[in-house]
Amino acid sequence: MTSFSGFHSEWNLGSPGGWDYQRTTQEISKVVWEKLNQISPPGVELDFDHPMLYPVVGFTQMMLDAHRRREGSNPGLIAVVAEEETLADVTENINFANRLNQVDGITGILAAPHEFELQNGCVCHQGRPVSLVFMDFNNDIFLKLHRKHNLAPLLQAIREHRVLNPRGTEPINIKSMFEVITGPHGNKFHKEIVDRTPWTRRFFPRKTIGPKGEQISDLITWARKNWDNLVLKPERGYSGIGVSVGGVNKNGDVIIENALKKGGYILQEKVALGLWAEEMPEIDEDLQQVVLSKRQTDFRCLLGPDQVFGFLCRFGDVPTNVGSGGGVQPLAVLKSDITVREAVNRINKTILNMDYQNLAEVKQIQETLALKERFTYLLGPIKIALRPRIITLQQLEDLKKYSSAVWSDSILLEKMWLAGDLDEYIDIEPEELEIAKLQPWQGSPAIFAADGLFGFGAHLEEI
Repeated sequence: MTSFSGFHSEWNLGSPGGWDYQRTTQEISKVVWEKLNQISPPGVELDFDHPMLYPVVGFTQMMLDAHRRREGSNPGLIAVVAEEETLADVTENINFANRLNQVDGITGILAAPHEFELQNGCVCHQGRPVSLVFMDFNNDIFLKLHRKHNLAPLLQAIREHRVLNPRGTEPINIKSMFEVITGPHGNKFHKEIVDRTPWTRRFFPRKTIGPKGEQISDLITWARKNWDNLVLKPERGYSGIGVSVGGVNKNGDVIIENALKKGGYILQEKVALGLWAEEMPEIDEDLQQVVLSKRQTDFRCLLGPDQVFGFLCRFGDVPTNVGSGGGVQPLAVLKSDITVREAVNRINKTILNMDYQNLAEVKQIQETLALKERFTYLLGPIKIALRPRIITLQQLEDLKKYSSAVWSDSILLEKMWLAGDLDEYIDIEPEELEIAKLQPWQGSPAIFAADGLFGFGAHLEEI
């Protein structure tokens, strides 16, 4: 391990989100931090403006570079495509289309999948040729919509490699890929990636090797006995839907039976909750007090070809996904010559000692700014933590190396799939697989996410 501890819980090699929410969080939280310092300065110097804290900037540049490689200096239309019912509610897609639209020579639009047409063999939107598409859903959703609307124009865009992310990542965009990394193929991958991958097995009656190298004669029986130390989650899913954590979700036998009945689940070794939890000051409106709460944290690395665009910090309960009621946390680089733990302790203590009414006014400013930015997701307004998550410059450098290894090992997974080495791990209906085969990835421009359950020095439990 390097300057931070912990594991990744899953990778999203399809169409991850969060690349604009951190930017908004940073801009709101700079104002909040200034207000907190006016009330009572904690004596900690922080940088909220480091480029790695604004992932949408690098993501946008990658889209523009991909357009120019195809079209040269010619103008073009870049489409952000999302499910129709999300167009008015997912603010980061709206913001991204607007950001693209502000670039000279580029028209950025947000559109539903069925709004495109073919004219003289060219993929168009309202008569205008489309240069590139960012599709905010995976192939299973695409196929469902295609059966309803006949998305032949977007199929052609896929065939012409105009879609970013490439659709060819889908066969390796399943959580069972972690079994490949923690199984007999482990020696093919970067050591850090193997070390940061929780033991994972596809969940069905079988013999296998356990997390400590032990022989397991019946995985189902073993899971019942060891439920408190395990996690069950769908192989393909999002927003934390269907995720059950031993020790948090107590009725293990029922959860196991439901997973077996539904099929398509993976079993993972649980990452100790204290390793990815921190204490955070919060306002208790019922008691009208400032309290210190234990919150789970999540650290999403957003990466592309040989680069890291930036990060998304989430917090909440289990799971931390915004779609399951979690929130976002500002991120700040530590500039003071102290440890992360000392910085966090100073900030927590300072906020806890603030007058409730003064802090309530700061919270109101935060909420007003969030409302102005339409800082919402499908469930409504997104919660924002008062205290930033603290990180060091060395940890940023180590996260760059880690993210580069994730990208490289994802390329290896695709090569293994194309060579037929992963057929037993992949259960995708034939029509969906055909969509993936229309646009192989092979390291071309894309935005991926690795969701980390990391400790940067303020976590509650050592590994």
